[in-house]
Amino acid sequence: MIYIDDKVIEEVASGFHIPVKPEILTELQHVMSKRESNIFDEASVIAKDVGLSSAILKTVNSSFFGLRKKISDIHQAACFLGMDILNDLVTALLFKSSFDGIPSCLSLERYWDDASDAANAMIFISKNITTPLPVECLYSIGLFHDCGIPALSNKFDDYKKLLIEANTRGQSSIALEESKYKTNHAIVGYFIASSWNLPSMVCNIVLNHHEMNFLTKSTSIDEKLGYATLKLAENLVERKKRDNTSPDWEELKDSLLKILNLTTDQYSELENDFCTPS
Repeated sequence: MIYIDDKVIEEVASGFHIPVKPEILTELQHVMSKRESNIFDEASVIAKDVGLSSAILKTVNSSFFGLRKKISDIHQAACFLGMDILNDLVTALLFKSSFDGIPSCLSLERYWDDASDAANAMIFISKNITTPLPVECLYSIGLFHDCGIPALSNKFDDYKKLLIEANTRGQSSIALEESKYKTNHAIVGYFIASSWNLPSMVCNIVLNHHEMNFLTKSTSIDEKLGYATLKLAENLVERKKRDNTSPDWEELKDSLLKILNLTTDQYSELENDFCTPS
């Protein structure tokens, strides 16, 4: 389990392109913090940005949500999603746009697609198992768990080669990143998530999502559940999209199913029923 000290934070802040939290997100979070605010106040803030509104409508009308009739108004979309998930979606879309025009050794489309699919898988899992974690929290974990990857791809020209090597070996890239860059995408992602004021539990899972001992070291049952759900979601996506297993799956599988109170057969049913949006 990883803990971050001030020296590490300073190194990340000075060495990487860390996108500044946009003013519209600050305004949105301010609106949400008011006791008297409602979903229409939040939607009105978002409606000021035509590009952001269009991106939200595109997401809501995707096949994952399975709406029979398309939504064409941001206020309708807000009512459908609810304040918390709408805020998470806005945060993710703004984070994505913050890297537009920034040089990268990767085509980031696969990253964005996988992040979205992981978040959708988190929602799918929450609908099919009993969990005390709110769906918006799970959605945030899915969207942001790998958010350090774009920053590394911006800084290191050979990062794509490193990811290919990790994929060829069938392992996470963390160890290779540490060896080559003296940091990794989980640490950088933690700094980004913290800078954008994501909940502390989400930030801690971002930091530790490749730590194999997290389930035994963490003292928070919510963090354990969030971590386990993420690992389940990662494997669902990997199985469905690439007919493969995620790097950590085989070693962690039994512990993950135990913490989520799932049998092997129940997991198999989830895997059979899950589908990624087209």
